[in-house]
Amino acid sequence: MFKCFVLCSVLLFGVLIGMQQANQGMIKMRGYDDPELQSAFQINNEQKGDIEASILGNKVTGQDLQEKQEQLEKIEAFNFFSQIGKQFAAVVSNGVSALVDSFAEWMNNLLK
Repeated sequence: MFKCFVLCSVLLFGVLIGMQQANQGMIKMRGYDDPELQSAFQINNEQKGDIEASILGNKVTGQDLQEKQEQLEKIEAFNFFSQIGKQFAAVVSNGVSALVDSFAEWMNNLLK
């Protein structure tokens, strides 16, 4: 699941970079800067020292990220299907280990 999350994150980041490159290509092709063309993501430093980010025209703030993190922590407190999956994986792992051990013992006895 972690590998899937990392892969999706990398692909999403690649899509955003591709959109940014396409935007820069459109600006170069037109030969002038059109204010209606928005880039895929923008980072602006304000006078107060705050950083303002915008992804696909939606503003992202640190407070939004903290709220989303708290919401995810509440959701991940207990996941029924995750617990069932962990138990199933443990049963399968133990079963396969027992089969391999018994097969190795049988082969060892057979070769003696």
